[in-house]
Amino acid sequence: MSEWQQAWPSEVGVRTVRELFRTAYDAEPDGVWASPGRVNLIGEHTDYNGGLCLPIALPHRTYVAVSARSDGRVRMTTDIGDEVWEGAISELAPGQVSGWVAYCGGPAWALREAGFEVPGFDLAVASCVPLGAGLSSSAAVECAVGLALAQLAGQRLDTDDDSRARLAALCVRAENEVAGAPTGGMDQAASLRTTAGHALLLDCRDGSVEQVRFDLASDGLELLVIDTRASHSLADGQYGARRAACESAARILGVATLREVTDLDAALAQLDDEEVRRRVRHVVTEIARVTEFVAVAEAGDWTAAGELMDASHESLRDDYEVSCLELDVVVTAARAAGALGARMTGGGFGGSAIALVRSEDAASIARAVREASGSRGLPVPDVHQATPSEPGGCLVEP
Repeated sequence: MSEWQQAWPSEVGVRTVRELFRTAYDAEPDGVWASPGRVNLIGEHTDYNGGLCLPIALPHRTYVAVSARSDGRVRMTTDIGDEVWEGAISELAPGQVSGWVAYCGGPAWALREAGFEVPGFDLAVASCVPLGAGLSSSAAVECAVGLALAQLAGQRLDTDDDSRARLAALCVRAENEVAGAPTGGMDQAASLRTTAGHALLLDCRDGSVEQVRFDLASDGLELLVIDTRASHSLADGQYGARRAACESAARILGVATLREVTDLDAALAQLDDEEVRRRVRHVVTEIARVTEFVAVAEAGDWTAAGELMDASHESLRDDYEVSCLELDVVVTAARAAGALGARMTGGGFGGSAIALVRSEDAASIARAVREASGSRGLPVPDVHQATPSEPGGCLVEP
């Protein structure tokens, strides 16, 4: 349907990024790799607290075309501008690059730090993962580049879950130290360790995963992803402030992470700061909601799943204070139009919401959220249909 924002078919992504590479460098790439964005069903701001989260990989992917160089030089370009960045591979390091260059080049530094003999390279990036939508466009770039450079360095990191977990951890390090965004590990795990048709139950305390069957179509349901088009950034200080508050609370409570809090009332009584109490209450209750969501989803109780999504949004809005007008408007509108549940997803402060809907109501709910935003003078959202999709990998072998 024309009203939906479609992901590129794989062949379109490959063709688009190869054409971009040819235009920039007047040559053919050695190969093409891709990795998806993600949407988190539930479990927000739990990853850096050692908690649980439940993302799926989106059909929307970032494609990279790459060729190795023998001179230690790097050239990079993307489809969001005509700029070509050029420098030595040694310049791709913390404190030396910023912006899109840090996200595209950071994996080269992380791999080299881990002992990979990453050569110089030419890189082109093209993506249909919406930018600034809280759908992990940054991790999709990092993971696609990481897959490519590891393979060009002679060691594939997509052969099994252990190798994918290793690459995910390296990409987290790249984002934290080169791009300067203090994110947890959910985004990269979702981009690399998911499987089609399943959600990924990620335990961020030990990095273990469980594939949870997530087949809404068989029950006559769909998941809508609503990009509010309100700009979203993880490097603007708000995200880091929430993380710092949680880490401070854990120190006061004498636990390694808030995952270890088993008596919420007792923990809250030990904290003097009301704002910190609210942050802790969100994290502890959100981790519990993930466990409940998995149980009711496996039982096919989608009404209960929707109620958990609603509770998650209210906690993120009131206790964690990471929602915003644009997100609250579309969540409220989706519920009023018949969604079983709706919540903001991602880091917050803009970005996207999700709605669990009956298939026959999907189009009318999409219209309702657009109309609600437009009537408030807000940007009209883009609406995507989300199905659990494949993780990153090599599409054109070098």
